[in-house]
Amino acid sequence: MSDNRPLTDIRPLDRRALLVTEEIVDRIRPDQLDLPTPCGEWRLRQLLGHLIGQNHGFADAADGKHTDLTDWADRDFGDDPAGVFRASAARVAESFAQEGVLDREFWLPEVRGGMSFAAPTAIGFHFVDYVVHGWDVAVSIGVPAPFAPELLLAALPYARQVPEGASRRVAGAPFGPGLPTDSADPLDQLLATLGRSPSWPN
Repeated sequence: MSDNRPLTDIRPLDRRALLVTEEIVDRIRPDQLDLPTPCGEWRLRQLLGHLIGQNHGFADAADGKHTDLTDWADRDFGDDPAGVFRASAARVAESFAQEGVLDREFWLPEVRGGMSFAAPTAIGFHFVDYVVHGWDVAVSIGVPAPFAPELLLAALPYARQVPEGASRRVAGAPFGPGLPTDSADPLDQLLATLGRSPSWPN
């Protein structure tokens, strides 16, 4: 597969990425929720709230709702981050699995002030989110992020579609400006494309 040709149906890989991220989130201890993350100034608590909110936003969009920013807002998880994350992951996986979903368009209010995207592209954005943010969580708590090489390679073309520009430099942006890299490693390339140093926090 060419790096510039996204898969038509990314849903099986998206589901695998969610499952890996679930395993990582399961390892979070309560005393780790205020640890720093590679997501700018976000602490782990905020990153988890973001991931849960994004799952619900993507589920609403897949269900055909013309979503607004409140549908994508960070969600509270109380004292059960793993359970609340798993519930959000199950919801979005169910929405993505609907018959005919790949023929729909998803309204994404967070992209360039709001845009519609063909479902395969929008689901690809979700996929790359959970590979990269799964790594964010893992490196924050010092555990491996066991994403298979085929997941990393499949995520690259979607990462390269994330626009550069001022939106990556604002406070709270989930992805920073792209970084140069000479590495042939797909994880290093993916992280650099979305503003992460593979050697974070260095």
